[in-house]
Amino acid sequence: MRNPTLGPAELARYGRHLAVPEIGENGQRRLKAASVAVVGAGGLGSPALLYLAAAGVGRIRLIDDDRVAISNLQRQVLFGSDDVGREKVLAAKDRLAALNPHVVVDAIAARVDPANSGDLLAGHDIVLDGTDNLAARYAINDACVRLGIPYVFGSVFRFEGQVSVFWAGRGPCYRCLHPDEPSQGDLPDCATAGVLGVLPGLVGSLQALEAMKLVLAVGDPLLGRLLLLDGRTLAFREIALRADPQCRTCGSPGEIRSPAPPSRDSAVEEISVEELRLRLDRDEPLALVDVRTRRERAWARLPDHAWIPVDEIPRRLAELDPQRVTVVYCHHGGRSARVAHFLRERGFPSVLNLHGGIDAWSLRVDPSVPRY
Repeated sequence: MRNPTLGPAELARYGRHLAVPEIGENGQRRLKAASVAVVGAGGLGSPALLYLAAAGVGRIRLIDDDRVAISNLQRQVLFGSDDVGREKVLAAKDRLAALNPHVVVDAIAARVDPANSGDLLAGHDIVLDGTDNLAARYAINDACVRLGIPYVFGSVFRFEGQVSVFWAGRGPCYRCLHPDEPSQGDLPDCATAGVLGVLPGLVGSLQALEAMKLVLAVGDPLLGRLLLLDGRTLAFREIALRADPQCRTCGSPGEIRSPAPPSRDSAVEEISVEELRLRLDRDEPLALVDVRTRRERAWARLPDHAWIPVDEIPRRLAELDPQRVTVVYCHHGGRSARVAHFLRERGFPSVLNLHGGIDAWSLRVDPSVPRY
């Protein structure tokens, strides 16, 4: 859904967006085409999810393994008293569907960890972190670095809040700021330290704003900047952040970085799904390489020749023939564009990125290939 249309009901619903010069109909269509993963449906995730859904973000993946507790209702405005005891992802999905039926909500009852983070977050344009779990935070960051996805970070503590955008290749990652993961018991959570209920509302709303700015490509996102909020004085200040060249996550030699999107990267040539179909029908000797995750491949695949997940490309270069014309594909074309760029830098002269990825193939060439 890279170029979606807006129906009459949507044009009426988003009328105030359409009146904003920096958004307009094209911007609203970008929001509809976007896919955002939100990890955590708590104090931060609640306002972020409400505003992303209300704004018309087309696909939202919500990941949380908790149930609604009575103590959540002081700040988690996504839920009501009748939701106590329900799985948060199911209660949230119902609430968001009632708020905006034009938005697809993918609810997953799971806790993000290093083993599943890549599969859960792959295929999304942006990841918004609404957790207060340190292990999950580092897993999200590391997966976003591997996948080249911008990571919208937020945290709260009593009267204080923080917001930033981490995006390796464009700025620092979270480990550039906090290299070593402390023990979860070293820092108190909300239950121990407490939090003013309205503060997560402010921070989560700012996270939603940063996510929408990234989708719309407007304004100046918080890349390389950490925004600090003191709720007692309503004072905002910023700290400049820099990428650490020695960061073991985003600064490691051989790591596939996250350059500009393919449309801005003249070194990456693209091939449309229609042209690929013609060349395959002519039995041209193309090497078609899938760089998605195992889970995505189980959902849908093309008649490809190789499967090498994006984070395994640097150590598996020997499996690819630089003398062949190589076509790389992923879900929508973002990860494969980075791989194509990486291969060109490593001496592969004929590398093509499949524009729109397998999703475009399903839409315009072969509807029997499932969409996800």
